Amino acid sequence: MFILVNLKAYPCDPIEVATAARDVADAAGVRIAVSPQAADIARVAETGVETWAQHVSPNDHGSHTGSTLAEAVAENGAVGTLINHSENRLKLADVDASVRAAERADLEAVVCANNPAQVGAAAALAPDAVAVEPPALIGGDVSVATADPGIVEDAVDAAAAVDGDVDVFCGAGVSTGDDVDAAGELGASGVLLASGVAKADDPEAVLEDLVAGV
Repeated sequence: MFILVNLKAYPCDPIEVATAARDVADAAGVRIAVSPQAADIARVAETGVETWAQHVSPNDHGSHTGSTLAEAVAENGAVGTLINHSENRLKLADVDASVRAAERADLEAVVCANNPAQVGAAAALAPDAVAVEPPALIGGDVSVATADPGIVEDAVDAAAAVDGDVDVFCGAGVSTGDDVDAAGELGASGVLLASGVAKADDPEAVLEDLVAGV
């Protein structure tokens, strides 16, 4: 089970979270990654935690002011990237271009989708994984695996019908070890979460609970 912690633009200490994630991952033998703001990628990567970008832009080198170049995040220590998060939606052509940019920079790519139908469309672009995250549950206290397990099951089926090599993750409301266990039982091979860790008073304790049953 892969656990990806998205720090979004929350006012947390990215180094504190990264250090906690590194230590828990090492102790539990579980894959945990942290996705900080682009400006923090290099120093988060220096902690030794697996580091991901929150986004890469659908362009190559050139006159693209304000873009997040895939090669730049890779050179600063990122090994993967989220694409098309619900809070940073892209047109389908740009999702495809961002996936190709990630490939070009040797970054693992997870494309986010709102529902199983979008999961199928995203899987057709051949990213490493797709993540189903119903927007209504993002940032809430109830995980998608608990609120509507059928969405996760249908997402797994939708991806498999298109490309069996594309993993399926789930997010939205994930905050406990029980949520992680439920996601795994429904066929997901990873989870995305944010506020449950980034807003926690003790991120390490939350992470330890998340991996307790893995």
